[in-house]
Amino acid sequence: MDATIRLLRIPPEMAIYAEKHDIFHLVQTLVRKLMVDKPEDPIQHLINFLKRDSVVPRIILLGPPSSGKRTIANKLCEHTQAIHVTFSDILKDDSDLSRAAQQDQDKKQKIPKDHWRQLIQQRLSKLDCVRRGWVLEAIPKTQEEALCLQEAGITPDHHIYPDVYHVTFMWPESEEVAQRLETPSTLMPADLIAKKLQKFHTEAHALKRTYHSCLKTINADQPHVDVFSQVLNYVCTPRQSASPFTPRILLFGPPGSGKSLQAKLIAQKYGIVNICCGELLKAVSADESHMGELIKPYLESEQQVPSSIVLRILTERLSRMDCTTRGWVLHGFPQDVEQAEELQESNFIPNRVFFLEMTDDIAIERVTLRGLDPVTGEWYHSIYKPAPGPEVQSRLRFNPRHSEAQLQKRLKEYWNHAADLQAIYPQAVYISADQDPHTVFESLESRLVGRLPKVQTY
Repeated sequence: MDATIRLLRIPPEMAIYAEKHDIFHLVQTLVRKLMVDKPEDPIQHLINFLKRDSVVPRIILLGPPSSGKRTIANKLCEHTQAIHVTFSDILKDDSDLSRAAQQDQDKKQKIPKDHWRQLIQQRLSKLDCVRRGWVLEAIPKTQEEALCLQEAGITPDHHIYPDVYHVTFMWPESEEVAQRLETPSTLMPADLIAKKLQKFHTEAHALKRTYHSCLKTINADQPHVDVFSQVLNYVCTPRQSASPFTPRILLFGPPGSGKSLQAKLIAQKYGIVNICCGELLKAVSADESHMGELIKPYLESEQQVPSSIVLRILTERLSRMDCTTRGWVLHGFPQDVEQAEELQESNFIPNRVFFLEMTDDIAIERVTLRGLDPVTGEWYHSIYKPAPGPEVQSRLRFNPRHSEAQLQKRLKEYWNHAADLQAIYPQAVYISADQDPHTVFESLESRLVGRLPKVQTY
């Protein structure tokens, strides 16, 4: 066979290693670091960057006047040991940049954009912020400043926006809430507060758009303890990784639980490769290859194909490019602990495992009463989907393997291994299959979409 037309196979351990160590996120972070910093020595720059403790809080805290930003920032820094950074504190630094900025403010002049960016960079590049992280309070104030920070590579992991109700700008729809609103105590005149609020809300929407991917808006019109509890919960909750996720799904369940149908629905919606072990063996048997000739006698005599041969066929199929890039949903294998261990030793390790559960009585009712119309290829069921007429009913064919005696034997074999298989996959999800198929699919789907969050601690 011409080697240039052979199917490309990718070792499964590559994908497992990449997911385990979040290689996509790592490479993305390193490339972004180089593009932003543009160092003279890229390699040494990356080495120095990787030596740092990167799991530190980077938080931007914005909100209208009297929303409790200072209180939240102080408590956050106390809890996370991060550095509380305000622009007034930056201006107190003993540096030429800070002194020049202070002079601009004293003259009521706007600080030049580049000058402002350098001030923030200078403060956040200090050792305490690098090692312990930072909480920027009321920085930035405009979308222009936010974009300026992004250009400088200063991006937060969390953007917290404590909001308050105000008569002029946002009146609550609930009359009950409106009646308990209180005017915040302040030394500033009312007209000055109104101007500050108007200025803030002019930029608020644009700022939210800029940081939409990490934004959390919290109603600050409640006790500080409750507000901070929500803030801390958001900061400490691990964020989902943006790394590509390749599903590797195993479906288990007794005969009649709907494994084939659910696998088909998953494959159709998400473009995943649907692999039924039994159908795969039949396809290999029909292609007149060496492996096909090897398993044909077993299939013709309805004997079980040896696990070693099944595993060779299965690993060859799972190694193909479509399975590696799009993911796969496998059912019909493994059927016992030995097969499950062999599959794992081959580095085909699932990241989602589902057990479709139903009683034997329901399984018998589902399987024994269904027949195939040889003319149309349509399946019918005496209770759930009766044949449309006597003519169709008379020509239905019933599979001998679907007799009650045969089914009882298959059910017994399944339950003999079910507990051991469940022990092999402790993270498996159990779903009742005694429901409408689309309800079962919704339950499966809710546990399929999205990656698991990364572990993150402060």
